[in-house]
Amino acid sequence: MVDITKEFTQLAYEAKEAYVSLLSDIDATDKNFQIALFCIVFNPTFWNIVARLEYNTHFITKLTGSAKRGCYLLAFTIFSLGIVRDYFFHQALGLQPTSAILDNDIVKKVGMAVMGVGQVLVVTSMYQLGVTGTYLGDYFGILMDHIVTSFPFNVSNNPMYHGSTLSFLGTSLYYGKAAGLFATMLVNLMYNIAQQFEEPFTAKIYAKRDAEKASKSQ
Repeated sequence: MVDITKEFTQLAYEAKEAYVSLLSDIDATDKNFQIALFCIVFNPTFWNIVARLEYNTHFITKLTGSAKRGCYLLAFTIFSLGIVRDYFFHQALGLQPTSAILDNDIVKKVGMAVMGVGQVLVVTSMYQLGVTGTYLGDYFGILMDHIVTSFPFNVSNNPMYHGSTLSFLGTSLYYGKAAGLFATMLVNLMYNIAQQFEEPFTAKIYAKRDAEKASKSQ
């Protein structure tokens, strides 16, 4: 019993040391890192606010002349914001200190594998949903006929968000950057918050559509 307690205490101490070491390897003063973190918070906040405004006022549809063009405009905007975010994230990783704990071949290989899984989830999700399904078309009244249940939706309830998070994680591990791990945690947090708003609202949109169909068939 004493040996187990000692081992647990030693593991806890080593975990604490690793945590402190990783934190010390983050340069919070780097402007690229700060901008990347801002983009990580801003992007999902922006598209959720804009999508809700579109649903309630149809301002993008009115501006572009059709729901489909409006959705494509929002898709282009979200995609562009993602490019800006990724640019500053990669710039930051290039300037951030490499963590000794993460700087080894095993971590690098794990990072490559995680990146690969993340990209597969993102690409296959976009393939299954298309542009309008991926980029909030339901807020424009562009609804899918059926819920997609085939891969990757049979392994993840939100493969786009999960895949993106894994891509951030894999990249951070590959380059051995503690700052990247912090950014990944923030990405995961923001996507989880976004899902709390998006999923119930999307369910409400489809429930309304189904109710209208049912009333018409009577």
